[in-house]
Amino acid sequence: MQSYTIGQAARLLGVSPDTARRWADAGRVATHRDESGRRLIDGRDLAAFSIEIGQGGGADENGEAEASYTSARNAFPGIVTAVKLGDVAAQVEIQAGPHRLVSLLTREAVEELGLEVGVRATARVKSTSVHIDCP
Repeated sequence: MQSYTIGQAARLLGVSPDTARRWADAGRVATHRDESGRRLIDGRDLAAFSIEIGQGGGADENGEAEASYTSARNAFPGIVTAVKLGDVAAQVEIQAGPHRLVSLLTREAVEELGLEVGVRATARVKSTSVHIDCP
């Protein structure tokens, strides 16, 4: 049977390796060690756990929900540095390390996400679109 490292499992679940490790430490998903001491998750266990996560069981031990699945592969976690609101549209700037990202989205989306200067957010880039997530 196929087994996955914590890092591989994290990528498949769309979470950070630290989150996957915390879930394993908390006993939410079973692990075992290989001959070199690495923690592994059996494929069947990971598949069952991924269904649980997909059904809304993805909150971590602090009650914070993990990011939902998205096909946007380039994620830039950062902090909102500017929000310019118009009547219908808005412009949001995020500083993600050395990268400044600017996204145009609806005013309604900005308000629903609670985006304002100083809020942590992740810009997800796919082709010419930028999707904004809040952790």
